[in-house]
Amino acid sequence: MKDAALFVLLGAMAGANLMAQVGDGMGGTTPTPGSGTQSVQANPRGIGTPTPIYLSGKVVADDGAPLVTQNATIERVCGGISKTVAYTDSKGRFNFQWGDRNLTVTDASDAGSGRNANAGFGGSQSAGGASALAADPFGSKMMDCELRADVAGYTSDTINLFNRRTADNPDVGTIVLHRLAGVEGSSISLTAMMAPKGAKKAYQQGLQAMLKNKPQDAAKDFEKAVALYPKYADAWVSLGKLRIEQQSVEPGRAALKKAIEADPKLVVPYMELGLLAAKEAHWQESGKYLDRALVLDPVDYPQGWYADAVANYNLKQYDAAEKSARAAVKLDPKHANPRADYLLGLVLAEKKDYAGAAAELTTYIQLAPHAPDVAQVKDQLGQLGKLMGGSK
Repeated sequence: MKDAALFVLLGAMAGANLMAQVGDGMGGTTPTPGSGTQSVQANPRGIGTPTPIYLSGKVVADDGAPLVTQNATIERVCGGISKTVAYTDSKGRFNFQWGDRNLTVTDASDAGSGRNANAGFGGSQSAGGASALAADPFGSKMMDCELRADVAGYTSDTINLFNRRTADNPDVGTIVLHRLAGVEGSSISLTAMMAPKGAKKAYQQGLQAMLKNKPQDAAKDFEKAVALYPKYADAWVSLGKLRIEQQSVEPGRAALKKAIEADPKLVVPYMELGLLAAKEAHWQESGKYLDRALVLDPVDYPQGWYADAVANYNLKQYDAAEKSARAAVKLDPKHANPRADYLLGLVLAEKKDYAGAAAELTTYIQLAPHAPDVAQVKDQLGQLGKLMGGSK
């Protein structure tokens, strides 16, 4: 098979599968920071209803940064499946009821987008998250569960919940965040510290409404927050993401651009706009926003590197695509997104590194042996073998 024929085959594969995988392979959204002072009321319990378990604690940064501790996302992780359960308040404190099914949130922490993500880019965390909230067959112990904070630019210590019982002190202690080197941008805007009290209250109410799966109420609260304080970048981000989720794409895009105007160092709106443009196959626009996001934070968003590689591949900028694909693979040691290896193989094939391409396609088959396109990838491997034989 000639190089031109391989280009057609792989190009067609990229044009169809990679575009289809933008949603599946990149998770979707990035974390929404906020406040976690929740007042969760237990319903009157009937006979046989387990005693509710309440947990509380505090988040601190080892470098003393107060901003990140007042907006940290709190995740519980059970059996490798993570779910957002709370946000910290202005003093870095959080509390929530364990197993409260009204507390739900759909954001990047559930889609595997952040540094602490353990599960797939296709949303496997949220798909399996409910099982971790089921009644514990061992009584009130939380087997194989832990709590952590998720803030881009920081790694989090964890608190193990093994053997915890209803009668235990609800205060689980302190989660410590450690700053990562090489992260210029922020996941929480400095404008949050300058917001007036009314705007902060509205924003926090919006976050609580999101946790309780009340998007209409949340939208009203976020709109109130930015009306009271037009430079409230975090509120603009939350409003933009919510509008997009509700299929109001252009107003959502406008809100994300407002966030950038308010705080050019905030990573999340660039990432959101880049992912949105990728889903629309607007590759030039996608690359522009993602490139900026990854300059600001090159370590926390493996799905951002993947999307950037897809954009550059479709723009035929193969050197840039290889760099981004390799970063996506490196930042995903648990191989939550095996398509990053497949994409790297396509890029290397375009650069006529047939041996390298074959190695990456082989890795993809090993990581995803039941993927629907495995037969096609095996055929591509055979064609690469012929090309390598011809080059010899």
